[in-house]
Amino acid sequence: MKVTFENTQIAFDGKSASDISRMQALFSIVARPSLVKIGKAMLNISLFLHFPIRWILKPTIFKQFCGGETIDECEEVMLQLAKSNIQSILDYSAEGLNDEAHFDKVDSEILSTIDKSKIHSYIPFAVFKPSGIARIELLEKISCSLALNTAETLEYDKLIKRVETICEYAQRADIPVMIDAEESWIQAAIDLIVEKMSEKYNKTKAVVYNTLQMYRTDRLDYLKSQHEIAQMKGYKLGFKIVRGAYMEKERERAIEKSYPSPVYQTKEGTDKAYNLALDYIVEHNNEIALCAGTHNEESCYHLISLMEKHAIANNDTAVYFAQLYGMSDHITYNLSTANYNVAKYLPYGSLKLVLPYLIRRAEENTSIKGQTGRELQLIITEKSRRKAL
Repeated sequence: MKVTFENTQIAFDGKSASDISRMQALFSIVARPSLVKIGKAMLNISLFLHFPIRWILKPTIFKQFCGGETIDECEEVMLQLAKSNIQSILDYSAEGLNDEAHFDKVDSEILSTIDKSKIHSYIPFAVFKPSGIARIELLEKISCSLALNTAETLEYDKLIKRVETICEYAQRADIPVMIDAEESWIQAAIDLIVEKMSEKYNKTKAVVYNTLQMYRTDRLDYLKSQHEIAQMKGYKLGFKIVRGAYMEKERERAIEKSYPSPVYQTKEGTDKAYNLALDYIVEHNNEIALCAGTHNEESCYHLISLMEKHAIANNDTAVYFAQLYGMSDHITYNLSTANYNVAKYLPYGSLKLVLPYLIRRAEENTSIKGQTGRELQLIITEKSRRKAL
């Protein structure tokens, strides 16, 4: 069947009238940058003063963008998605803590998500953020090729052991693990670790996936060079392709430290690089597995066209589409109806710990040109459709 992202009946399948109204209210707020800034400031003040805010956040923005506070709380959401042929990627999204006890907790949670995947066929990947299991300062120092002192060397050894444990656990469970990309000044360290793990665990299939933020001007060349290395050494590759999540930070830091910005100056540059990455991976789909993380309709249509051109079946597990939970349901549900492999990134964690993630979602929707307007337009269209019944 021909895929269209205009079908709001499919997009909002299972959403009640109150769900639709809540979504409209939330996206109306994030459509106004001034309100997002005020809300962020008020939230920070409330946290500082220990003012109770759980009662307003849990049933609104948390419910929209998170699956629950624990893995078990996510069960209901995952089951509802599975009924619509949509898979779930459990993402423990606690951020901002910086000690060994926290890193051990995150490591344990990642292993628990892998355990859950062995029970449920609708969990196709595990995922983790490297800064969730290591200090950013350590990753930055490694990325700058600076010598580590004795304590830092021991710390780095612990990091490698954590990543090894996760990758080995994932291989035994036969579930791929995606390692998220982060800011450019710590990404080199992450790339080195992922390259090492890929060579070790991707001998016959992609178990370890790196993440490429295609707003970076160097990522297309990096993709091609990694493919050449993998071919020479005889292992497979897995990549999650995204546009990028830290554009403003990247540009501000480049100005502050007087170096060329590592990201494209225009959206068109990023869009072109993203689609070229899709072209390259699909052309080599026997050697490179793909998860296309995107809320961009044109890129989804482009990937669908590539799959048709290369005779790749809709449900071939070498190709996945993915969107964040709470966003772009018109893409996710219409893809699932056409039997494509599609998954929702399902963040979870205690309300307090996932607040940085929720703030980023609000800011991201404000900054992405046309994204919030598109969400609102579709919500209004669906409300009108239901009224006309």
